[in-house]
Amino acid sequence: MTRSGGPCGLTANSVAAVSLSPPLVLACLERGADSHDALRATGAFSINILASGSESVARRFAGDDAPAKFHGVPHHTEVTGVPVLDEALAWVDCRVHAAYEGGDHTIFVGEVLAAGARDDEPLLYHRGRYSGLAE
Repeated sequence: MTRSGGPCGLTANSVAAVSLSPPLVLACLERGADSHDALRATGAFSINILASGSESVARRFAGDDAPAKFHGVPHHTEVTGVPVLDEALAWVDCRVHAAYEGGDHTIFVGEVLAAGARDDEPLLYHRGRYSGLAE
């Protein structure tokens, strides 16, 4: 939650799988990001993989207008109570397992408590632009 009490989120450019047993993932957040302190305080986060065609959602969450990020974006909660985007191609709901300092970022390792996916093409970001998979 943000200081205003609403949900918070961001577009991350560094997420990765860490372990299958237990299921762990990581996300790197800049310490100055609005969501950083909220994530540390709640001890939970979700990672939402967007589908091709969701560039507007990715751009919205990359912006600085924290109160507007979730406005009109359907979402729900799972195990931890943090927002999960309804239209995500795939998602994981995580409890913070560990946090490590990494330069101007914190590397949050999350234990996956719930997950979901649907069949579609992912939204990709490469060389400064969004795209889908090539045929």
